[in-house]
Amino acid sequence: MTSAQKIFNSLTDVLSPRQKEVVMGRFGLVKNGEVETLAALGKRYGVTRERIRQIEAAALETLKEELGRNPGARDVLERSKRYLKDMGGVANNDSLLKQHAGTVEGLSDNHLILLAKTSQEIHAHPEDKHHWPFYYLSKPHLKAALAFVERWTGLLRSLKSEVLAGRYDEHLKQFIRRTGAKEAHAQAYLSISKKFGVNPFGTRGLTEWPEINPRTVRDRIYLILAKERKPLHFEKITQTINQLGLGRRRASAPTVHNELIKDDRFVLVGRGIYALGEHGYEPGTAREVIHRILKRKGTMRPREIVLAVQKERFFKPNTVLVNLQNRKFFERLKNGTYQVREA
Repeated sequence: MTSAQKIFNSLTDVLSPRQKEVVMGRFGLVKNGEVETLAALGKRYGVTRERIRQIEAAALETLKEELGRNPGARDVLERSKRYLKDMGGVANNDSLLKQHAGTVEGLSDNHLILLAKTSQEIHAHPEDKHHWPFYYLSKPHLKAALAFVERWTGLLRSLKSEVLAGRYDEHLKQFIRRTGAKEAHAQAYLSISKKFGVNPFGTRGLTEWPEINPRTVRDRIYLILAKERKPLHFEKITQTINQLGLGRRRASAPTVHNELIKDDRFVLVGRGIYALGEHGYEPGTAREVIHRILKRKGTMRPREIVLAVQKERFFKPNTVLVNLQNRKFFERLKNGTYQVREA
């Protein structure tokens, strides 16, 4: 196995000492791997940023000619091109570097970026707000990848509830079949985008969704209650947030409790215990819950009322029975059942 250092030393030996130093600095091929700016290099050599840019441009032209005569560098480039072609024309940095792991020791992203800039036969796309760093073969390949990502993103938005229910992979397989894309190409396209993610519970979806990428304390509370599908004490919710490592800072119980109180999505169902309204829980006092149940179901016996109330709220049986005796709101019939007293 050859080394990247040997290959790239051989490639850059054709440059003048000043050109080599500039290239090594600009592409982070020095020991610390840090890319140096035009201004930093200009300050070091006592020249302008523009002069450093000119030295770099001339060096790259020389390296482009040398690339055809350097078997080691040429082999790395050709391997990269073949892999990109196999992946539909795009690949994220990690996957491309992995292809060289068994043949070139110490090859880094900085080495590949230099080859891309020099040859123009492959192209490096830096990390940005929407993408991980990746490589592509040509603008048509890049356009195809980005179009695939946009179409899949739009479909996911229209299928949010199904996707969050665990049907991401199922819908992706159907989408790939409809588009006629190869599986490997589709996965490569998706791997360059930051739009897709997985939450701590293993659910896949769009990172714009709070259920996948909870950015606020409220989002994290919602994610946990939605996953558990049962009421939880605010201290348990806090503990789960911290155990899962959601957020840069540890959550505090008072903060979580405060967010639960302020958001109408969260319903108080017991002392310090909250649930999601979308799961069928509704706010209200014991009397209001009893009134709502009797209006919905009609006359009921006391035990039936207690059980029905406890499905919604964590009230003690005596609390329910005491409220049921309020003759202003409830009426006991001769057969022992209760109904709402009509005004």
